[in-house]
Amino acid sequence: MSFFNTIQKKGSKPIPPTPDSIRRDIVQGAQPVKRTLNARHLQFKPKPPRPTARSQKIRTKGHSRKNPQRRKPSTHIRLVSDSESQESDTGSEVQTKRTKTTHQSQSSRRRELRCKIAFSEEDDGIFTMIHAVDIASLDKPPKYRPAFLQDAERYAVALQYPSASQQEKYELVEPIQSDDFKPLDDIKETLEVIVDHYMPAEEAMTCRDDSHGLLRRLKRARDKKDGLLFMSLIEEWNEVATRLRREDVFSGVLDELGPLDLRVIERILTQTYARTVSPRVSTLRQYENGTDNVYGELLPKFISEIFRITGLGPDHVFVDLGSGVGNVVLQAALETGCESWGCEIMENACELAELQEREFRARCRLWGLASGQISLQRGDFLGNTTIHKALQRADVVLVNNQAFTPELNDHLTSQFLDLKEGCQVVSLKSFVPAGHKISSRNLNSAYNVLDVIEKRYYSACVSWTDAPGPYFISTKDSMKLRNFMEPNLGSRATNV
Repeated sequence: MSFFNTIQKKGSKPIPPTPDSIRRDIVQGAQPVKRTLNARHLQFKPKPPRPTARSQKIRTKGHSRKNPQRRKPSTHIRLVSDSESQESDTGSEVQTKRTKTTHQSQSSRRRELRCKIAFSEEDDGIFTMIHAVDIASLDKPPKYRPAFLQDAERYAVALQYPSASQQEKYELVEPIQSDDFKPLDDIKETLEVIVDHYMPAEEAMTCRDDSHGLLRRLKRARDKKDGLLFMSLIEEWNEVATRLRREDVFSGVLDELGPLDLRVIERILTQTYARTVSPRVSTLRQYENGTDNVYGELLPKFISEIFRITGLGPDHVFVDLGSGVGNVVLQAALETGCESWGCEIMENACELAELQEREFRARCRLWGLASGQISLQRGDFLGNTTIHKALQRADVVLVNNQAFTPELNDHLTSQFLDLKEGCQVVSLKSFVPAGHKISSRNLNSAYNVLDVIEKRYYSACVSWTDAPGPYFISTKDSMKLRNFMEPNLGSRATNV
C-alpha cells in the first residue's frame, strides 16, 4: 500500500477553491483584527548622512565611484539569479521576480543522523511501538489469510533493524483486500532499504547477488509458498544484521552519511502511517464536501523539493499551519533535523497526528536515526499564542491553503507581519494579489513586505490529482517598502 492511497485515489478532481466546510470555522471563531504595517514591522534604520566631496575621495582600494558598496542582504537570505530558479509558465498571472531570496543552502551545524541510544543496550532496546502483527494477523478476520496457504501452521517472524532495539514482530499473512497492509511487502521493502543505505558496498552486493543473495532467496521462498524456508531466511538476516551492528558497521555508515536519502525517509513515514492512520482513515471522512477529495496532502517528493529550495536545515525552525495528521511535520524533523512545528484545528486529525508522532519516534529508534524536535499544537493557528511565538522564530512556513477561503488567507497574511526578515512562506495560493504594486495609498498593506515567486510542481506531488500546478514562495522582505518610503520621507522633510 503506497503512502496515501488509503486517503486519495489518483485522477480525482482537484480540491474546490473555496469549500464551505473546510476551515471556515477558523475565521468565524477567531475573528482576528486585521493588522497593518507600522514602524516596528518595518524596523527602519536611520538614514546615513550624505557623504561630502572630501569623504568621497577617501575610498577603499578597488571600489569605483559609479559603483558604491551595496547594502548587504539579511543574514537569513541570499540573492540568486534567474538561471538558478525554476521557470514559471509564461501564461502565469503572477510575474516571477528577477531575483529571489532563499536560505543559505548549508547550515552552520553538521546534521547528526545517528541516534546514540538506539545503538546502546542499556535498556535492552525495549520500548512501546506498534508491531506489524498488531495490525495484520489471523486474529483480525475476515481481512487476512495465511500467506503460505498449503501450510496449516500459523507462521510468525521477528525482524532485526539496524539498531540494537527490539525486533519487530510479523505474522506471515496477506490481505484479502489489495489495498490493506501487506506484511511480506513491508519486510521486503525494509530489507532492501537497509541493504542499499546502511550496508557497505561489499556486504550489499552479497545480499543482492542474483543467484545466492539473501534477498533473492527470500523472493524464491515467497514465490514457492515455502513458509518454513522463509522463516529460516529471516533468521539468517537477523544474524547478519546483528553482526554488522555489533561490529559498528551500521553506526559507522550513519556517522559518515550525508543528507538522508528520500527512500529511507519514505520508508519510515510509510511504516508510521500504515500502523497509525491507515487503520483509522475512516475518521477523516468529515473532511468531505460533496466530492471524492476527502483530505489533501502534499506528498514526500514534493515536500523534499521544498526543503531543498528553501534551504531548511538543522539550525532552522519549520512551521506547518494546518498540519493535518502531521506527515510534513514528521518529514521535516527527520529529513532536515530542524525544529518542526504543526498546528491543526480538526480534532480527528489531531488525534491521528499524535498517534503518528509516538510511533514515528519508535520507528526512528528502530532505524537508528535522530530527528529534530517535534511540537504538535491543537486549535486555531490564528489564535494559538504558542504557534504565534514559533512563527516569530520561523525560517520556513508551509501553508496548504488550496482550500482556504479568501477571508482566511487575508487574516493569515496579516499574521506574517511578525515573521522575521528572510522567512519563507510556501503556499499553493499566493498571498499577494497578482499585479500588486506599492503606492502611497496602500503603505499599510501586509502585501508590501512579501516578495513572491511562482514555481510549479509536477506529477505525484499532491494526493488529490496527478496534474501539475503552481505553488508560491513568499519571502518576508521589508527592503522594497523601505526603498519606496525613504525618498518620500526625505522629500517631506525638505518641504517642511
